[in-house]
Formats: sequence, C-alpha cells, structure tokens
Amino acid sequence: MFTTSFTAEQQRGLAKQLATFLSQYRHLSDSYIIEFFTEDLWHTLPSSWQPVLQDLSYPQIADLLLDATHEDRRYPSVWPLSLLAFRATAHALAFPRESRSEGCRVGGSVKPKEFLENHSQSSLLGHIFRKHVKPKKQHEIRKLGTLVKQLCEQTDCNRVVDVGSGQGHLTRFLSFGLGLSVTAIEADPTLVTMASKFDGQLVWALEKEKQKKNCSSHIPAQNLPCHITGWVNPKASWEAFIRQLKAADHVSEGPPTPSGPSKKKLRGSVQQGGLHVVQTSYARSDSNSQESELSKQQKSKKMSGVEFVDEKCCSCIHSDSHEGVYSEEDSLQGYPDFVLTGLHACGDLSATLLRHFVKCPHVRGITSVACCYMKITTKENPTPPGLVIPPAPPTPDQESVQSEFGYPMSSWVSGLSGHQLSYKAREGACHAVEDYVRRLREESELLRSHCYRAMLETFIRDTRPDLRRAGIQTIKKSHLLPFIEYARLGLARVGLPPELPLDLGRVEAMLKEQGRVVVYFSLSLLLAPVVETMVLLDRMIYLQENGVNSQLVPLFDPNFSPRNFVLVALKCCGQ
Repeated sequence: MFTTSFTAEQQRGLAKQLATFLSQYRHLSDSYIIEFFTEDLWHTLPSSWQPVLQDLSYPQIADLLLDATHEDRRYPSVWPLSLLAFRATAHALAFPRESRSEGCRVGGSVKPKEFLENHSQSSLLGHIFRKHVKPKKQHEIRKLGTLVKQLCEQTDCNRVVDVGSGQGHLTRFLSFGLGLSVTAIEADPTLVTMASKFDGQLVWALEKEKQKKNCSSHIPAQNLPCHITGWVNPKASWEAFIRQLKAADHVSEGPPTPSGPSKKKLRGSVQQGGLHVVQTSYARSDSNSQESELSKQQKSKKMSGVEFVDEKCCSCIHSDSHEGVYSEEDSLQGYPDFVLTGLHACGDLSATLLRHFVKCPHVRGITSVACCYMKITTKENPTPPGLVIPPAPPTPDQESVQSEFGYPMSSWVSGLSGHQLSYKAREGACHAVEDYVRRLREESELLRSHCYRAMLETFIRDTRPDLRRAGIQTIKKSHLLPFIEYARLGLARVGLPPELPLDLGRVEAMLKEQGRVVVYFSLSLLLAPVVETMVLLDRMIYLQENGVNSQLVPLFDPNFSPRNFVLVALKCCGQ
C-alpha cells in the first residue's frame, strides 16, 4: 500500500507536462470570475470555442466538460479539436480523485454508504467518537486514523504527532480508539480548550460504560492525548520542533490515570521562542496519586521557576521561562520516534511537516492532507493573503530556512519553465468540482451567484474605478434575491450608497449572460484538479529527491470531502 505508485522519471515527466499545459492556459486559471463583464472575459476565449459553448445547458456543461467519468457524451454541435484537446488533457493530467475502494454511495446520494442508516452518524465509527463531530469529519478521521495506524504498524512506532489538530477529533480516535500515544499541536488556544473538554467528556463516557459492565480497569495513561497550544513556525528547524515537543512531554511527565469525570486538570505552559505550549491531562479523582503528583510539582517549583495555582475547576502550572524545563544542551538523539500527521494542514504547514519528515531522524512516517493552497508562500508571492504572522521574532535556530517556500519544494519543478502558480490559480485549486457538477445537473439557482457578483463589480467600478475586486462577505441566500436587492446589500458592504441608481437595461442584458458566466467558470474549474496535481506532485518529487518514495492516496470520498488526497511516506531503516 505504501510503495511508490510511479517511477521518479515518470514523476518528472508528468511535472514537465503539467507546467507546459498550465502555462498555456494561464489566462483561464488566473482570471477572476467577478471580472467577467469588466474584463470582457468571454471574448478572451478562442473564437472557435464561443459559439459551441454559449448555448450549452447546465447538465451538458457537467457532462461534456467537467465530468471525466461521463461516457455517453452527446454533442449538440461539432466541437473544435482545440477545445476537445483542452478538456482531454486536463482530465488526463490530473490525479484521479475517486478511490477504487470507495464504491460506496447509494443511488444519487452525495454521502458515503456509511451514512445510509443515519445521515449524520457514520455506521463505521464508534458512537463515542461521533459526538460533536460533523459527518464529513467522521468520514475523514475514521479513514485517516486507520491509515495512520497501518503506518505505525509498518514503522513499528506507537507515537503520533497530530499537527493542526483543531478540536482534537482525529487525536481522540487515534488515542482512545486505536491505542496510539498522541501529541496534538494546535495554534488556536480556544480549539485546544475545546479539545480538552471533549477529551474529558469521552473519558467520562468510557468510565460510565465500564461501570455498567462492572469493570474496574482504568484507561491506560499512555492513551491519554497530550494537547499543545503552539504555532509550528514554517521557518523553524526540525530541532526547534522537537524541542517544542520535548517541552510539552517534560511538563506532562508522569500523568495520572483518569478514572472518572474529574473536574481538576493539570495544565502546563511553556514559552519557547514565541511558541506557547500548553499540555492538559486528566487527574484521577479517586486516588492518592493525584496528591502525590501535585506534591512533586510543588516541590520542584523553585528549581524550574514554576508557579502552582490551585483553582476550583483547574490546577495551572505556569512558567515565564523554559529554563529548568529543558536546557539547550539537552541531546535530541534520545527523543522517541513518531509518525507525523496533519488533517487539512493549511498553507505552508503541510510543506513544513514534509520538510521535518525528511530532515528529522525521529519522524518515521507521515500522512499529509493539504488544504488552502492559496496561502502557500512562493518566490513571486512570499506573503499571500491569509498568511499567519509569527507570534514572536524568530530565534537563531528558527531562521535556518528563510529562503524556502511552500511551492515549489522540489529542485526539479523549480527548474521547469512555466512552473509558477499564481495566488488565483492556487485558490481555484481549492474549489470542489464535484459539488459544482451537482449544481449543474440540478440546474440549481445557486449558479446565478457568480453572475450577480460579476454584475455588481461593473456598478462598483462605474462609481469607484479604483475599487477592484472588493471583498464582500457572503450575502445569505443571495441566489433567491432579485438582483436589485442583492446590489443594494452589496454596495453598502463596500461603502457605496445602497440607493445608487442602476441602469435597468444593463441589468437585464447582463442577466441574459448568466449562461456564459457559468461556462467560463466551468472552463477555469476544469483546471483546478490540474493545479492541485502540480502542487502535490512537486511534494512527491521533493521526497523522491531526498531518497523517500511516497504515494498519493485518494482516501476520502471527493463528493463528501473535496480535499481528499493523502500523501503517504515512510522511511526505510537507517534513513
């Protein structure tokens, strides 16, 4: 399962073809659909394409353009060879998104078969892991968790580090469900708090079940997940990353075993190079082990600069300095090996985890699920919108990779002519093709949204030519509104008078262009999987250049989870 899917030579050849194809159609992938009218995008298409595309029905657009698996193609007119070649090449170069083992949807249902009995509860996931978890996430944590477990078995490694863990849904399944020792890192302290809360609820549920069965055993301490509030700096070295993990491990050393719904928690906090680490473990409520553990913490506070505060609902350990928690001279060689995972790690975070996997001797395997490609840094755009700013200036060992970007990662792709991917192209790669195909086949009213926004752009620029592509927050149920009402709401959001007079003749004329807007967007959407393939293939080549084979697995159902690819790799002994 974890062998390379195609050779290094094939990978490089595909990357070259992708770069050539994408550079040829850059005008499509780099265009903004909201500028359809202001930039006259329709007439940027080849003149031979326009007449055969403009009268297509929405279901025809889905069948003839976007759906690579549709076989019964019936063309209402003769298509030019250049258009046929464009569609065929886009489908051929993109990685297949459907899993071979996923023949699991029933009828026309969007959701996998595991939700047949209950649309919100997976029949393949234990009920204690479904609480607070949406169906999409249930599907993802079950499949990714099982894959991580398999990777742990192949690498003979029981420890997992889950980066970008959010509310800890995957972490809980890995630790409580699959018996792995998990450290979870999340930058948002609010999410970490929620994760700890949900852990407690799960522990309580397990204890209640054991009481019903008259079972006196407790949950093994090693199965309790360790949650860390910490920002993984893309510019930091792997040594800094391991120190971050060691700091948390030291604070949580010897956690007591939970045996019930304890209201007390031990929280450790360490500040290291702008990275704030918090670990939470649940204390036993029916044993003297809690008192002895707290006593140890109190006795050591003079040595480590730790202040102990006892509160009604939690016990907090706070340190203003990492001195005493570990020293810079501590050897990193003794740190235990682990498998690295990240479920929809945003932007550069996925690239950072791959670099840590390659360079850090303690990381034995990795499962990487990426998302938010537009937030990836590039040489052309090192600070894309949405880029997370470091919480503190980097320390010397965090400045070692300042010249590295999220794309491209490989030397091969970096040397290809036309390899550059714009912010807009990478943003487009995040769109859900399958969802749009459903809208087309259903002839959904949602399809008018792009036309509405493009029309609004023309009236905004009529008044404010300098105001280009202004951000307008989602207008609820905009597709159900008459355009005039939609425009008034939109104008107000960009600081223009809602009562701005609109030329009703122009409004009617542009509304008749909705079909063309949908066609143009579909053409650009056809390139989305191709751009995603380029980003992910670059990462595979980067691993190959560093002596590691990898495989890209379409693990999730793309109709349910659009970012469904998992990059899987493990190191051979001695790497």
